[in-house]
This record gives sequence, structure tokens and C-alpha cells, in this order.
Amino acid sequence: MEQPSLFDEVTTGDARAVASFVADFRGWQAAARAQLLAETPPEAVWWQPVSAGEAKAFPVTPADTGPRVPKAFVGLARAASCHCSPDRWALMYQLLWRLTHGERHLLQLGGDPQVARITAYAKAVRRDVHKMKAFVRFRAVAETDAPDGEPRYVAWFEPEHFIVAYASGFFRRRFANMRWSILTPYGCAHYDGPDMNNGAVWFSPGTDKSAAPDDDVLEDAWRTYYRSIFNPARVKIRAMQSEMPVKYWKNMPEAQLIPQLLRDADRRVAAMEDEVGTTDALQCGPRPATPDAHHAEAVARSAADSLERLALQARTCRRCPLWEPATQTVFGEGPRDARVMIVGEQPGDAEDLAGRPFVGPAGRLLDRSLAQAGIDCDALYLTNAVKHFKFAPRGKQRLHVRPADPEVFACKSWLDNEIDLLDPALIVAMGATAAQALLGRPVRITHERGTIVQSAHGGGRRRILLTVHPSYLLRLPDADVAARASAQFTRDLAQACDWL
Repeated sequence: MEQPSLFDEVTTGDARAVASFVADFRGWQAAARAQLLAETPPEAVWWQPVSAGEAKAFPVTPADTGPRVPKAFVGLARAASCHCSPDRWALMYQLLWRLTHGERHLLQLGGDPQVARITAYAKAVRRDVHKMKAFVRFRAVAETDAPDGEPRYVAWFEPEHFIVAYASGFFRRRFANMRWSILTPYGCAHYDGPDMNNGAVWFSPGTDKSAAPDDDVLEDAWRTYYRSIFNPARVKIRAMQSEMPVKYWKNMPEAQLIPQLLRDADRRVAAMEDEVGTTDALQCGPRPATPDAHHAEAVARSAADSLERLALQARTCRRCPLWEPATQTVFGEGPRDARVMIVGEQPGDAEDLAGRPFVGPAGRLLDRSLAQAGIDCDALYLTNAVKHFKFAPRGKQRLHVRPADPEVFACKSWLDNEIDLLDPALIVAMGATAAQALLGRPVRITHERGTIVQSAHGGGRRRILLTVHPSYLLRLPDADVAARASAQFTRDLAQACDWL
């Protein structure tokens, strides 16, 4: 095949070195290495692909002899060597020359005409290989000399480029235990199993379609399968033809079904829509209730004026923005006849996840102090002034943020209702936020802790014991100071024994 010139500046009379080589990547690679070592410029080489018997034997040189090229070029050239364009060999050598003569980063220049051309060649070859992997259909052919009577599976394919050898590795790995042949006009690939020919694929010249079978005993089963999985409601003809071009249909057993399935698609979709009413009622049953409906039903089943109903109603509280980032509402818990009620500021990270008050580090410190004060925690009602966790994210952690006055006020009705339903003899306000919510005024806990004051709530008959919040004790850096503050906290709580 005569090679078209890539170099218009070279005239017909110029002498050129003829590089005869086997028309594959390995043959060109050996010839290109020899020309490169001889410092033969691209315009002085005429690339002439020939058959294996006519190719010139090039001297064997070590792989590391001569200039090095980027690994990406080897992969690009290997794919481009399968392209059907006759100028690919000269183009590959031109790029190789430039890479080894001062343009090391040539392949990074996507706008270079030669780089763009070889990239397009490689892309076309890889697209052709993808189509071959997708649309090759094997058919069983009986062979009298086959071991154990196993058939040979033969397929016919019509590629656009010389990709048979390039794509054969995929089929050898994918069908390693089969005996198969892939026939094409550009060459044929054969595989006789892992025990024959050292498990290698061997090749023969191209043939025509008459050498390949056009049917076998499994064709009807394949057509039945394809007909059963064809979904008429999801047909997109352009997309299907883009992924499965019409030119490949003649070689696939299911292709003869496609025109009829497409013609019947609208009718089948209409029939499916007509059956929706009956099939849905039969198979799916009634639509389940929504979470809101379940919640409303639970509220209706609960007793009026009960802590259970109050907790259920608080689950859907949207009076302030704190509900959005929080996991859930954390309501109070404890016996209905509790004489002492303990009120904290707000739930923490552990409480927000568990849905229960005082289960985190501050809650464990409160349990120890109550035990030291001789108070049974199960006899108390525990709650918070604010029912949602307010926090600031720091990486994977959620750091406590003190609630603002509007957020405390938004939750006040829930706290007032808890107090009215319980009617406790004593309320322990832990921290400034809880004290302000109960007394309606700013409170300096460090000055008023340990004292019992009267609240305007309930006609002035409520008794409020002021003390610090356990989380304050956990934040004290000095161990001696923390020990003295914890002892004082225990003495404050001990005053509640008289009210129990």
C-alpha cells in the first residue's frame, strides 16, 4: 500500500529510506527504533508495511537503548496502530521524533494537529473495540475432532479498524474455558482452550461471512429472553441506535425482534396503563398512613392532660429554628408524682442522639452527686428549659452553644405545662438559663447558688433551688477548684432531701 505524504515540502525526487515492517505495532516499533538510532528524520523515511515473510529483520537492541519516551505515548501508539488510515505509521514516527528531540511534553499539547490526529485515531480504535466486545455473538459449531465432543463457538464481526489482535486478550480472559473463533474481514482470532497452544490466541487471514454460522440451537432461547426483558415504556430509539448501531443488528439473534417490538411499544404501554388500577389494588393494597397521620393518631390515643400527650405534642414543635439541625425533641422524663423536679439548660450531644435527658457526661456527674446527697434519681423528674440541642459543628464534633433568649421563651410553654401537670414541691434550677426561664429575670448563679427563692409561677407558691449546672463543673481546669465546686454542688442538692 502506498503511503500518502505527510510532508508537503518533500518533493518526489528526494531520496528516502524505505522501512519495510510487519504491519502491527511490534513490527513498527522495531523499525522505528532502528530509524531513531540511525538519526533518520521523519521526512527521510518511507514506511512500507509488508507481510511477515517480506519484512526486513532489524537488529535486536535492548529495550533501554536510545532515548526514553513517555509511557502514555506507547499506549496511544499501540491503539493508533490498529487504525485503518495508511498514514498512521508516519504519523507515529513523526511524534516519536519530536518527543525524543526536545519536545518531551508534546502529548500535553492537545491543540497540536499531530497530537489531535493520533488521539482521534486511538479513540476511534477503542470505540471499535468497545462495539466488538458488546456485539459479538457466538454460535455453537460441532467439530468431529473436538476433545470430549465440545463444540467450537464461532462469531462473525465487521470492525472498522484492524482490532482483532488488539481486542483478543479480552475474549481470552472472558471465555477462558471455551473453544472459540472470531471471524472478520480483517483477520480472524482463534482460541483452543487453556490446554492447547499454551493457552494462547492464534490468528489467521480474514474471511467473509459465509464462513461463519448464522444460527444454532440456543437462538430461540436467546430471543425469548430478550423479548421478556424488553421494556416498551423505556424505549428511546435514538439512544438505542447510538449505543447499538443498526449495522450490527444483522449479526445478532435478537435484532430480528427489534422492529416488531418497537412497532408494538405504544400499544403495550397503553395496555399497561389500563391495567394499573386493578393491579395496584391487587398487589399493593391500601396506601400506608403517613408519619404525620401516625403521630396524630398517637396523640389522640393518649390521655388528656398527661405527660405522655405533652411529650408527643412537643415532638412536632416548630416554634424556633432549633428543631431543624437537631436530631429530635428531648422531653422530660420521670414519675408523674415526683416531688422534686430538676431543670437544666438544654440537651447535649448524647441526649440529642438518645432522645432522653441527662444521659451524657453532665448527666453522669449529676447521678454521682445525687447518690452522694442520698437522693434516689428515680424519684425525680428531669427536664430542660430548652427541648432541642443547639450546637456549632466543628469537623465531626458538635459543640454546645448557649440558647438565646427568644429560643428559651419559645420553649417556656412546654416547661410551664410540665410544672402544672407535676405540681412539684421543689424545683432545682441548674444554671443561669434554667433559673431565668423559671424566675423571669436574669440570675447570677455564683452569687445566689444554694438559696431557695419563690417563683411568680403558680401564684408565688413555687420554690426554686438555685445551683450550677454539672457541665460547669466539667469545664473547671483546676482539679482542686473542681473538687470544692463539686462538693458544694452536692450540698446544694442535699437540700432537696427535705422536700422528698
